[in-house]
Amino acid sequence: MRPLRVSRCLLLVLLAALTLAGCARRQAAYYAPGPAAAGGPYIPAGGAYAAQGYATAVPYNLDTGDRVRVSVFGQDGVSNSYFVDAAGYVNIALIGPVAARGLTAPALAGAIAGRLRDGFVRDPHVSVEVEAYRPFYILGEVNAPGQYPYQPGMTLETAIAIAGGYSPRADKRAALLTRNINGVPAKSKVPLQTQLRPGDTVNVAERWF
Repeated sequence: MRPLRVSRCLLLVLLAALTLAGCARRQAAYYAPGPAAAGGPYIPAGGAYAAQGYATAVPYNLDTGDRVRVSVFGQDGVSNSYFVDAAGYVNIALIGPVAARGLTAPALAGAIAGRLRDGFVRDPHVSVEVEAYRPFYILGEVNAPGQYPYQPGMTLETAIAIAGGYSPRADKRAALLTRNINGVPAKSKVPLQTQLRPGDTVNVAERWF
């Protein structure tokens, strides 16, 4: 009888271990970052994630329509607000146009400092901050499609609300997001919790059933 009791004990231990292992696997799958949690894109089966382009932690790159505040210590004639123009430049007093498209605000500050150091200011202290972001666009099955000002923290749901909400024929499950990633337009079907970035285009599709 003793070997039988030992076998039963071993069997119970094995069953408990398998149960715990199954729970651990389920927990890991639940907490693993997915497209909705990370703000990344959802692409139908057969596609791939491009989280680096849709994640909110990606540094913000300047482009046409952004307005930046440039501050140069001790140089009131240079310190001012500037727009990034259609060619991707900011036309800075004293030094002229400086390429801004694709740069982060700190990188632009470094570029301006370099130009000022070249014969204008001995040791320039420059800071750049984004004062106003370029707009986003929303098209398709919303009540008021068009161009709208961007505010940090916006999601697709927020954008749809700003555009007057869904039309009666709208597909409310997701939307098509177009975003420039490294200078190349990328399109992906994304969940409504995805955070927008300036310059994004949202297209709400028509439902077919």
